[in-house]
Amino acid sequence: MFHKNLQYYRLKKAMSQKELASIVNVSPMAISNYEKGLRKPNMDVLKQLAKALNVRVSDFLAIRNENLVFSHGEFRKNTKLLGEKQQFVRESVEEYFNRFFTVVELLGGEILPEPPQCHVLPVSGDSESDAQSLRQHLNLSLDGPINDLIGILENKGILFYICDLNNDQFSGMNGFVNNRPYIVLNGNMTSERNRSTVAHELAHLMFVWPNDIAKRNAENAATAISGAFLFPKDDAIRELGLRRTSITKDMLLIAKEYGISMFLLVKRAYLSGIISQSIEKQFYIQASRMGWRKGEPSRIGKEEPILFKQLVYRAVNENEISIQRGAELLKVPYEEIVKHCFFNGD
Repeated sequence: MFHKNLQYYRLKKAMSQKELASIVNVSPMAISNYEKGLRKPNMDVLKQLAKALNVRVSDFLAIRNENLVFSHGEFRKNTKLLGEKQQFVRESVEEYFNRFFTVVELLGGEILPEPPQCHVLPVSGDSESDAQSLRQHLNLSLDGPINDLIGILENKGILFYICDLNNDQFSGMNGFVNNRPYIVLNGNMTSERNRSTVAHELAHLMFVWPNDIAKRNAENAATAISGAFLFPKDDAIRELGLRRTSITKDMLLIAKEYGISMFLLVKRAYLSGIISQSIEKQFYIQASRMGWRKGEPSRIGKEEPILFKQLVYRAVNENEISIQRGAELLKVPYEEIVKHCFFNGD
């Protein structure tokens, strides 16, 4: 689909239709018509478009899977992400899963685990209880840290896409592709923030949210559930004790163990009755002085989805696709595929 590819690469370049039209010397209406699929450019214009967006002509002509049906979730109510950036995220999701399902169809759809049922858990209003229900629904331990959250969920049939968007106004979103749930994360966020986003999006995906609930209330409820999901109250009391009179450095070890930020740990400690509100506020003041509100240091390794890579490597090794095709699907150098597919004695 030329029109979808053109829109994707223009948005990726953060270029407006008017800016692209000026460079290519056509009208903004022409670009709009190209992206709507109402018109197709001649070869000269096509080459100019490719040059302006720093892509190959063949990138525009890449085939899209028309059998994929997307249902994108909404962006968070308080997001300040502009409309064009939101559209870029959606287009990026569709471009990515077009490549993903190319390999899935080659290897057979049964290679993907059956995902958990979505929108089936009732919201009780008790975030601790709801978090336990969410863990149980996903067949996870009811207590203790959840290591490699993304990897666990990929093995349960939930798909992931990392969108490298240099904008801290975007944390993530969810949706469905051919009725399979997906979660999008911002690759520029810390692992702790991404884990919180995953839990937040899981809450949106797995619970039945009343139609009459205000969006802001739903967001707050999902955030509360996500915190209790990652650091349950019983765990907080066992790890921190029944009562603390100050925030101490040993808490950093617990935050690292559970893969959460200190902001989340302190919030959970307050909600669990372990610290007072005044101690919570003192921490926020100190954290602000250290610059943590804009960027708390990460203490855990990066968690990333690996399913797509695994499928491509398998397809190459089973001669379903060439090494070059594998590199194109993953958008990596040829040598990267060779390195991960063949033993060379090193």
